[in-house]
Parts: sequence; C-alpha cells; structure tokens
Amino acid sequence: MLKRKIARWLLGIAYLIAGYLHVTMPGPFLSITPDWVPFPAVVIYWTGMAEVAGAAGLLQPLGPRLRQAAGVGLALYALCVWPANIHHFAMDMAKPDGGLGLGYHIPRMIAQPVLIWLALWTGNVTNWPFGKRREANKI
Repeated sequence: MLKRKIARWLLGIAYLIAGYLHVTMPGPFLSITPDWVPFPAVVIYWTGMAEVAGAAGLLQPLGPRLRQAAGVGLALYALCVWPANIHHFAMDMAKPDGGLGLGYHIPRMIAQPVLIWLALWTGNVTNWPFGKRREANKI
C-alpha cells in the first residue's frame, strides 16, 4: 500500500532527525527530562540511538520482520518517553508566562498515541483500522 510506504518513510525520517538531534544537541531534551531519570545525559544519548536504530529498521528494504521489530520498538519507545512529555507539559505550564501554552502541549499529548499506532501500522504490525480483522489461528 503506497500510503503506508509514504507514512513509513516520513516516520522513519522524522525519527532519524530526532535521533540525530538527541545525540548532537541534547540540551533541550535534558531540560525537559524528569528529575527521577538516572544519568539523564546517558539516557538522552541512548534514546537518540534508539530512534536512529528504529528509523533504520523501519526504512530498510531487506525484510518485513525487521520492519515489524522496528515498528514495535518505536511504538514502545514512544510509550516510554511519554512520561517525559507529560513532565514537560506540567513544568512548562507552571511557568508564570505559561511556557509554550496549551496550543503546543495538547496536540503533543494527542500525537503521542498516534505516533505509537503509526509505528505499528507502518511496521506492518497492525492493519487497524484500514484492514480486515484477521481470524485467530486455530490450533
């Protein structure tokens, strides 16, 4: 499906850029990392590497299994960094000027489950909501 392929390339490129930025310019990511995260600079570096690896897996032409693994990995990654996004939302909105504001943070919160689904869909892990439901394998 062409739409899935285009979405896969867009998502892969977005994660590749995000990973590059995590590794080369960690400052903005460190500033929104919750205090309870141990070794934040190391975590930011390795999250960037995870994004790059996920993007490479998603974009590789060699096989669907690696793409599926990358889709699952990127979905889990997006789920795991969601608390940092929530922390950033709360921290930013607590600023006297309201920080970036609700116009930034609400769409970002809505986008997180969409990114999770998109990683699974573009990695061919799920067809929902576009494909027919598959019957469970009978043993």
